[in-house]
Amino acid sequence: MMRSFPSCGWRIRLARVRLACVLAAAAACVALPVAALELPRERAVAGGVALVELGSALVAPQASLDGVPVLVAGRPGGWTAVVGIALEAEPGSVDLEVRAEGEPPRRVPVAVGPVRYAEQRLKVAPGKVDLSPADLARHERERLRSAEIVATWSTLDPGSLRMLQPVPGRRSGSFGLRRVFNDQPRKPHGGMDIAAPTGTPVVAAAAGRVIDTGDYFFNGNTVWLDHGRGLLTMYCHLSSIAVKAGDTVKAGARIGAVGATGRVTGPHLHWSVMLNRSMVDPALFLPGGG
Repeated sequence: MMRSFPSCGWRIRLARVRLACVLAAAAACVALPVAALELPRERAVAGGVALVELGSALVAPQASLDGVPVLVAGRPGGWTAVVGIALEAEPGSVDLEVRAEGEPPRRVPVAVGPVRYAEQRLKVAPGKVDLSPADLARHERERLRSAEIVATWSTLDPGSLRMLQPVPGRRSGSFGLRRVFNDQPRKPHGGMDIAAPTGTPVVAAAAGRVIDTGDYFFNGNTVWLDHGRGLLTMYCHLSSIAVKAGDTVKAGARIGAVGATGRVTGPHLHWSVMLNRSMVDPALFLPGGG
């Protein structure tokens, strides 16, 4: 007589459910490029930041602007593109290209509002405005080097999208100022100037990796940090540099000291924040939005 056994179908179904849960959890972990982070303050103007809701998806969508990857933050329940808007952008609309798994690419319009930045007139040494042939050649070499740094895109996960002010002090130069050196117009100011005595410690605004240090003609002693996925910070005019390329630093770690190197009118820190290769207002990343 053949002995009967209870059906094992329920065990197979349970195993499949457990496996599905494990796979889903693993996929969610892979899909969190920047999870549950406090976002910067939105200001959708030239030199600002636009926050674009991308909807829910198990895997984070990919976003790009003019072919440049854009940082995406969130969870499977809702993703947000954190878009840097170039200082040169005109009021109107730009198209964000979005690619989600299993869906055709789509374009999401991003409205760019009008803005008018103030003008600042400065007097500096004539040689810092009308460059000699040797200085011009040096600047051109440094410009090409900077372009390579600006194009950095890493898979590092930003530890935060809120930052520390790198040095205490009075803001002596606001972001976006239309700058006139010795009565000659130059590019708008792509950072925040903070006045402080020479030697004041400068700290990393957020955790990251040092991707460049050097002495630049205009920026003086400079440190670049990569915080991941197109989010970079730059620290200029330092009197000394305390890190080297390849170092990893925590938020608040000392990376140098305030100085007056490069084209300056006095000791201060020039601090820049970059998203998708666009200089954006650092104040938007400070507690309370600056």
